[in-house]
Amino acid sequence: MDRFLYVSMSGAKETLRAQTANNHNLANASTTGFRADLSAFQTRAVVGAGYASRAYATNATTGWDDTTGSALATGRDMDITIQGPGWIAVQARDGSEGYTRAGDLRIDANGVVINGAGHMVLGDNGPITIPPYQSVAIASDGSISVVPLGQGAETIATVGRIKLVNPPPQSIERGEDGLFRSRDNVAVPADAAVRVTSGALESSNVNAADAMVKMIELSRHFEMQVKAMRTAEENAATAAQLLRLG
Repeated sequence: MDRFLYVSMSGAKETLRAQTANNHNLANASTTGFRADLSAFQTRAVVGAGYASRAYATNATTGWDDTTGSALATGRDMDITIQGPGWIAVQARDGSEGYTRAGDLRIDANGVVINGAGHMVLGDNGPITIPPYQSVAIASDGSISVVPLGQGAETIATVGRIKLVNPPPQSIERGEDGLFRSRDNVAVPADAAVRVTSGALESSNVNAADAMVKMIELSRHFEMQVKAMRTAEENAATAAQLLRLG
């Protein structure tokens, strides 16, 4: 295969891969606590017989953006946002421990605290359950207090404490379910220094305007690679015609 065609074909494929990552970020621009994926191109030489005169680019996800999103006030008692670095521990569908910045908490029909994605929020002794209550409040350290149903405000009681962790960014990675986990699959210990604010949610850290500009830029790159493939085809056809004339 002509190296020119190979380079342009590879460029188109890698551009589509970059576009996929960018579109995934753009689709989550309004997802609570979302962390944008980072991707980058890397130049690689085309190996094989002949003079090393061609190079192509590969694209790969290089990690995720740990920039904190904006805090959006909601006024809802069960909504929390983490102050600075830190994560909320939840139980994934497979029973493993995962971490998220999405603090859109609620209490299901069984009294279990879950987030907007349906993951059970973990406390010191597993998932947190809430007894029948009149009101609920979450303190800055993650402690959940309730006024029991039929009781006065003086009977407020602490029923659990959200497990808050703060692992180094390089020690965790995002799974296919959107939750972060430690790279060594070991549960991260709770960090008492992590603080939360109730009545607010953290927005996605995706810059929608930048993602839109990048989407247009990648689309133009793809078009350029397709044009290069057409040029390679035309060159091959011309060369074949010249050989027939000879």
